[in-house]
Amino acid sequence: MAKKILILSSSPRRGGNSDRLCDRFMAGALEAGHEVEKIFLKDRKIGYCTGCGACYNGAKPCPQKDDAAEVLGKMVAADVIVMATPVYFYTLCAQMKTLIDRACARYLEMTGKEFYFILTAAEQSVPMMERTVECFRGFLDCLEEPREKGVIYGVGAWQAGDIEGMPAMEEAYAMGLRA
Repeated sequence: MAKKILILSSSPRRGGNSDRLCDRFMAGALEAGHEVEKIFLKDRKIGYCTGCGACYNGAKPCPQKDDAAEVLGKMVAADVIVMATPVYFYTLCAQMKTLIDRACARYLEMTGKEFYFILTAAEQSVPMMERTVECFRGFLDCLEEPREKGVIYGVGAWQAGDIEGMPAMEEAYAMGLRA
């Protein structure tokens, strides 16, 4: 059965290593017959959460007038969410963290979603990437019935394009096929 897949690419570089892995995941998912949309967060205006409390317990929608509401709506509507980030100082990049913080307005509606995580870093060690994965898992811990389906570690990739030819490219494609 075809799934609705949303890929959130938070690389500040179009065509960067994590963005390329997103494209490989998307190629596999499209071949498998899924409906896929990729959002390049750099192209969206998403402000920081101000902690105003308007959205707590669904009281009111977030008062900020930016692109976060649209992206969060797509997350709510998706069956599968792919969250991709380059690793900065062993954590998520600011674009992804900002979106996660803004999810406060709708996270209670993100029930039963499947999640895949894509990480890229100059670091060679996969175990060193676990603290970044834990940031994603912290988000999932706040959701109802999330299912983590896979993690793609694009290690040893610093300059844009370094990921080409690395095993992570085929792993991303294969995960997309199985999504």
